Amino acid sequence: MPHPVPQPKQAIVFRKGIVLTMDDAHTVLPEGDVLVVDGRIAAVGVDLAVPEGTYEIDAKGGIVMPGMVDTHRHMWQTAMRGYGADWTLTQYFVWYYLEHGMKFRPQDVAAGNLISALDALESGVTTTVDWSHGLRTPEHGEAAYEALATSPGRFVLGYGNLAGAPWEWTQDPEVRRLIESARDDSRLFGAQLAFDVPGDESFPERPAFEFAREMGIPVTTHAGVWGATNDNGIRLMYENGFMDPGTIYVHAASLGEESYHRIAATGGTVSLSTESEQTCGQGYPPAHALRRHGIQASLSVDTSVWFSADMFSAMRTTVGADRSLEHYIAHQSGETVTHALIRVEDVVDWATRGGAIALGKLDQIGSLETGKLGDVVLIKNDDSPTMSPIINPYGHVVYQAGRGDVDTVLVGGEVVKWGGKLVAGDLKGVRAKLEDTIDYLQSELGDETWKAGMYPEIPEVEILHNPYQYRKEDTSHTH
Repeated sequence: MPHPVPQPKQAIVFRKGIVLTMDDAHTVLPEGDVLVVDGRIAAVGVDLAVPEGTYEIDAKGGIVMPGMVDTHRHMWQTAMRGYGADWTLTQYFVWYYLEHGMKFRPQDVAAGNLISALDALESGVTTTVDWSHGLRTPEHGEAAYEALATSPGRFVLGYGNLAGAPWEWTQDPEVRRLIESARDDSRLFGAQLAFDVPGDESFPERPAFEFAREMGIPVTTHAGVWGATNDNGIRLMYENGFMDPGTIYVHAASLGEESYHRIAATGGTVSLSTESEQTCGQGYPPAHALRRHGIQASLSVDTSVWFSADMFSAMRTTVGADRSLEHYIAHQSGETVTHALIRVEDVVDWATRGGAIALGKLDQIGSLETGKLGDVVLIKNDDSPTMSPIINPYGHVVYQAGRGDVDTVLVGGEVVKWGGKLVAGDLKGVRAKLEDTIDYLQSELGDETWKAGMYPEIPEVEILHNPYQYRKEDTSHTH
C-alpha cells in the first residue's frame, strides 16, 4: 500500500538520498537529507535533526534535486499536443500563426495552460515561463493569467500577441493592467514581456521595450531564428540601449559572433530549446557558442504541439547535439575527439540553477540551500531496473531517468506528486475542457484542414540511382 500523503504545511524530510544540491560548488551528498519546513528548505546535510511530527521520506536509492525550471514554453499550444510532430518551422508559422492559432478562444488558451501546468509538474518542472504569444485579445490574456494563477506550481506569465504589433498591443490600457497585475500577483512568479525583433531599421519595437522598462519586467525574445530574427534585431536592441541584464534570448541559434559578444557583455541569458532547434531549423543548437562566450544558458521545452514536455528530454538532446557537432567538426579535418567538452553536469545545472539565474530568482529557487523555497524533486523508482545502480548521479538524471521515475515533487513544501502520481490539480476536469477545445477546433477548421495540418504532404523528390545494388530486378523505382 502506498504511504499516505503528508498533511498540508507538514514538515518533510528526505532521508539518505543522493542529494544534488546544485549550489555554487555543486555539492553532492551520497547519503544526504533535505528538510523542508514552512515552505522553505530548513537544512541540507547528513543525519539531520528534525522537528517533532516531521514526515520522513525514504530517499535511499534515489536522487534528490531542486525543482527544474523551464524558461520558455508556449503552454497554450499543449491543447493540441503532438499535432505538429511532422511540421517544419514554416508550416508551424502558417498553420499556427495564420490558421489554427487564430481559432483559439479564451477558454482554449486556458485549457492549454491548465494541462501544460500539470504536465510540467508531473515531470519535476516546478517553475515554468509561459511564453504566451496567443493572447490576441485582453480576454485571451485574462484566461491565460487565471489558468496559471489557479494551477499548482510556479509560473511566469510572458505576455505576448503573435497577431499584433508589440508597439500597439502594449499600449492597450487593459493589456497594461493585466501585465501589471501578473507582475504583482503573489499567485504567480512574475511577468515578462514576450515579443520578437525582426530587424526593421526604424526599430518600431521601442514603445514595447519602454513599457517593459516602465513595468520593471524583463523582455523575452526569439532571437537568431533562421528566416525570422537575426543579427540585425540584436544590433538594433543594442544600439537603442535595450539589451538589459535579465533579457532572455530564446534559441539564439543563427547569430554571428558580434551578437554573442553583445549578449555576453550586457548580461543576457539564452534559453536553449534543443529539440526545437534540431527539428525546426532555427540554427544549430548553440550550446557550443554559449560556452565559448561565457553566456549563461537555461533549458526549455518550447511547444508540446511538437516536442517532449520534460527537462529530461531537453537535457539529453542538448548533450547529444553538442557532442555530435564536436565529432562532426573534428572528422572534417581527420581528427578524433578524445575528451567531451559539454558534460552531463552542465545540463543538469542549466535545467535548475541556470533557469533560476535567467529569471533573476536564484535567491529563491534553482538549488537546495537553506532558506530557499521548498521546491524539491525525488527521482526514485524501486520497480524499475533502470534505477539501479546509480553510480554517476548527473549521468543518471540525464541519460537514464525519465518523468516516470519522478516519485515526489514538492512546490513550496506542498506535495504535488506523490508515489509517482500527480496529486495536485483537477486532471479530470482539465481533460473535459480539452475535449471541448479539440471538438471546437476540428469543427471550425473542417476535416480537410485538420488532417492536412496533422499530415503535411511530402513533396516529390528525385532519388538518384544507386549503382551498388544486390538486387537484379527492375530498379526504375529507385530513380
